[in-house]
Order: sequence, then C-alpha cells, then structure tokens
Amino acid sequence: MPAKLQWIEDELNNLKESGLYNRIRTLNSPQGAWLEVDGQRVLNFCSNNYLGLANHPRIVDAARQAAADYGVGPAAVRTIAGTMDLHLRLEKRLAAFKGVAASITFQSGFNANLGCIPALVGKGDVIFSDELNHASIIDGSRLSRAEIVRYAHCDVQDLQRSLDEKRAEFNRALVITDGVFSMDGDVAPLDEIYTVCNDYNVMLMVDDAHGEGVLGTGGRGIVDHYQLHGKVDVEIGTLSKAFGVVGGIVSGDPLIVEWLHQRGRPFLFSSAMTVPDVAACLAAVDILEESTELVDRLWENTNYFKGEMRRLGFDTGMSTTPITPVMLGEASLAQEFSRELFKQGVFAMSIGFPTVPRGKARIRVMISAAHQQDDLDQGLAAFSRVGRQLGVIN
Repeated sequence: MPAKLQWIEDELNNLKESGLYNRIRTLNSPQGAWLEVDGQRVLNFCSNNYLGLANHPRIVDAARQAAADYGVGPAAVRTIAGTMDLHLRLEKRLAAFKGVAASITFQSGFNANLGCIPALVGKGDVIFSDELNHASIIDGSRLSRAEIVRYAHCDVQDLQRSLDEKRAEFNRALVITDGVFSMDGDVAPLDEIYTVCNDYNVMLMVDDAHGEGVLGTGGRGIVDHYQLHGKVDVEIGTLSKAFGVVGGIVSGDPLIVEWLHQRGRPFLFSSAMTVPDVAACLAAVDILEESTELVDRLWENTNYFKGEMRRLGFDTGMSTTPITPVMLGEASLAQEFSRELFKQGVFAMSIGFPTVPRGKARIRVMISAAHQQDDLDQGLAAFSRVGRQLGVIN
C-alpha cells in the first residue's frame, strides 16, 4: 500500500474499533416483505419501499414495455437531446398529483437538492436550515456558498429568533426543512414554519422524500397533510422510496421550475432519468391515484407495530410516521443488536455516527404496506428475544 494512503487504512481501523464501520450486506432477490440477503431468507425491516411498489407487476411491466418502445438510456442531457415525451408526461402527472403548478424531474432526490438550492441562493444570501436536515440539503447548501444558519430541530421559535437576528442582513433568504425526518420519523411543523416565512418574506422549501406516499390524502405528501397548497415555494421529492423506482422531483411555483430548466446543474450536465424508470414512475402514480388502499395499509401496519414495540418496552423516540427508530445509544450495541436480529431471520440494520449523533445509535425499522400481520408478529418476537438477550428490555 502506498504510504500516502496509510491515513485511509488508519481511519478504517478506527471505524472498526469504535463500532462505526459499515458492513454492507448483499441482496439476492427483489425488494419485498422478505428478502434473500447474503444467501439467507430474512424479514425485511430496512427498505424505504413504503407501499411495496418496488416489485409491483404493473410497474415492472411498464418499465419492460417502455424499454421495448424507447430503448433504455436517454443518451443525452435534457437540454440537448435527452427530453422524451415520457419525461414531460411524468412531470405533468406529478404536478397534478401534488396539487402544484409545475414539476421538474432529476436523476435522484439527492440531485434535486444539489440542483435546486444553489439555483435559488448564492454568495451573499442566507439559508436557515433545520439542524437535522438530510445530508443532501447540507451538501446543496454548502454548494450554494450562501451563509448557513442552523436552527434547533423543529423549533419554530428558534427559527424566528434566527430570522430576527439575520434576515435584514441579506437580500435573498431561504428556509429549508425536511418534511419527515428520515432518522427520527418526526414531522416538521410546516404550517407554523410557513407562517414565520410569510412574515419575514422568505422563500420556503421542504424536502418531502419520506412524506410522499405516506402523509396526506392518498400519499400526496406533507403540503397536502397541512393543506398548504400554493403556499410552499418549493417541494423536493424522491421517486426511490414510496414510488418504488428512482429519481428526484422539484415541484412548486412555475417560475422556479422554469429557472431550474435554465440553471439546475444536474439537469443541465447529467443525463436524464432512464426511460424504464420514467415509465415505472408513471405506473406508480396511476396506482396511487386509483386507491388509498396501500397508504391505509401502511398506516395500519405502522400503528400496530409501534404500539407493540412500546408495549415491549422499547424506546421508539419521537417518531409519528412509519419510520420506527429503536433507540439503543452506543453504536457497538446497535451493531450487535442488528447481527443478532439477522441470526433470528430479521434484516434491520444499525445506524450510528455520522448518520446520527454520537450516543444516539439505533436500529431503524422501516414498515411497509407489503408486510402482513404475521410478518410483523415474527419481527416483534425477534426484537423481544434479542432485546432481553442484550439487556435492552426486561
């Protein structure tokens, strides 16, 4: 090994010694309530496949047919020769689904944040950001070169205090919050945040990655949940979670969407979403618009599982959504807990620093509409056994 890379080996060894090294497991099957992982059949409590759509026959068929009709890759960026009629159909359908005037798609939700934030604010501007916002928001904010002011998590009074102190110093200002926070499962008080932003003439942006397909009527998201249609300037979303495919979306004011066509760098400089992905997303919108059955089942499963976990004595934190953090504290305990669950046939990965703060490691359980009650009962039994074995519950 070259001496100049010794520091990497040292850092990797430090991660292993501190219980923070991420050992990545391999799936050998489609997504679903059960998976083949490293050759073992296990109950899936890890995926963001909220509605079980990742392997839905209609979505698979739509992708297959689109590949036959259009090929696979777009072979160009959207602004040169990569915009196909399917892209425009998806953007129109998503705007209607979300109840907004316009939408634009990106290659991923991460890219949507990287493209949108620097297009709205830059050097000499300011961003007010919830301290627990997703890494893509953090990275997009850094790329913008705007000043970043962090406010206390979901604390509207602290946001207002920050605006009192800083707003007058800048021409353009942007408040950004996750809608549903991916590690804790709590929901931003978007209605109160909107009121404050309106008072201070500040643009408001919400990342609804874990709200779409989960909150609101038929899974239309956090803006629908709070009935704030037409009041939130920018909604960022992903098509890789509840929609079961891949891709990112920015929805909202048509002026902002038009501006992103001109200045959203991932849109300008990276090839478009592949045709099968776009067709699959269109099929997912069809399914969500036809019925609330999957969203209703997701919440039935969520309420049952979380209630039973609390009855067993587990700490599920502040979550009010299907994201169920099982708080354990130290990363080494969380990793041991995950390994023991896997031996019991349950795939639930540990999450530690830097994804969450030190001392707040956890198992994050992701509930899905694909789970049957028998699946949930098997998972609960495994958590009970491992929790008692490791002294987490009595």
